[in-house]
Amino acid sequence: MRPLACLLFMFSVLLAMPAYADINRQFAEWLRGDLWPEASRNGISTATFNTAFAGISPNLRLPDLVVPGQQAQVPQAQHQAEFGQPSAYFAENIVAGIVNGGRQRAQRHAAILQSLEQRFGVPGGVLLAVWGRESAFGNASIPHNAIEVLATKAFMARRKEMFRAEIIAALVMLERGYATVDRMKSSWAGALGQPQFLPTSYLEYAVAFDGSRRADIWGSEADTLASIANYLASHGWVRGRDWGFEVEVPASVSCALEGPDRGRPISEWASMGVSRVGGRAFPDHELRGQGFLMMPAGRYGPAFIVTPNFYVLKEYNESDLYALFVGHAGDRITYGDIRFANSWRNVAGLYRSDIAGMQRGLERLGYDVGGADGLVGFRTRRSIGDWQQRNGRQPTCWPDAELVGTLR
Repeated sequence: MRPLACLLFMFSVLLAMPAYADINRQFAEWLRGDLWPEASRNGISTATFNTAFAGISPNLRLPDLVVPGQQAQVPQAQHQAEFGQPSAYFAENIVAGIVNGGRQRAQRHAAILQSLEQRFGVPGGVLLAVWGRESAFGNASIPHNAIEVLATKAFMARRKEMFRAEIIAALVMLERGYATVDRMKSSWAGALGQPQFLPTSYLEYAVAFDGSRRADIWGSEADTLASIANYLASHGWVRGRDWGFEVEVPASVSCALEGPDRGRPISEWASMGVSRVGGRAFPDHELRGQGFLMMPAGRYGPAFIVTPNFYVLKEYNESDLYALFVGHAGDRITYGDIRFANSWRNVAGLYRSDIAGMQRGLERLGYDVGGADGLVGFRTRRSIGDWQQRNGRQPTCWPDAELVGTLR
């Protein structure tokens, strides 16, 4: 164990901090006795490990931490937080900022985007929209030391095993020379660089546009775009298909038909009366492909028929609204100022605890709501619609105060 003498001395500094002495002591013991052996088995040298953790102590300001020896609890502030309505996600100033920034960069990087679309099949507008949403085209503040963030979360977060894999991957990046500690800046969640890749995603999907060994997702816009394209293509992006279309859904078509497990050919949706907004026809090449009903605000907002590519966008961020934002912004970057034809109604006034209570009530009735998390995902929406339909109500596939009171 002699190679660790320097490491042991370095960690002794942590113990001198009275306010956090016990947590620092446990963190130092965890690094030395738990993380270091696994890092060593993954080819991490003592020098790399020592350099990575020089001066590092747990960052107790990060969210979602569990003090060692205490049981994880859901923070009351989150439990009582007002439920965020979908319309807030599409504030025009935010969408327009990304659209305008994307159009400027579409001209600047036209040759790069054309090359990437030929190679990976992902349209340039989509790549630009992801880049803009993730890091404001590299202009967002990404201030945290990734090693500090990932080590803290691997030591004391609710999802420790996930972050353990990420800190090991970050150390592999350092060992292979893909980044330096000073360069490895991240979000509070440990996501790196302009495309906001976790370290495991960097190792698997980051690519240099020029084919070199090291992808620079911090300083190279070409590498950032290439890495996003490779990520989406690797997760199944279907070349030549759109992400989806805004549609009108007649009352005869239940909103409870929503979901990625209830797809049918787009021609069949059309035969049921689902039509594109503005009287436009679905493209001929899309009619034979699978389409899926997606109504992110139930009957209180725009509706969509989406393709498998929509769910590839969700692989980047597990959120219907995120995928819809990227698809919508990508269309506007590419085709012009195409806004939603239907408006979002104001559906505020509930708390996440209200939603979670309603979800637990639906679970008691045998519905799969995707977990009582206070978020209205597609499983919750369609469960609401099915319950409303079975109980002689007009299906809206969206919660309201009366429904919450009935089902809690």
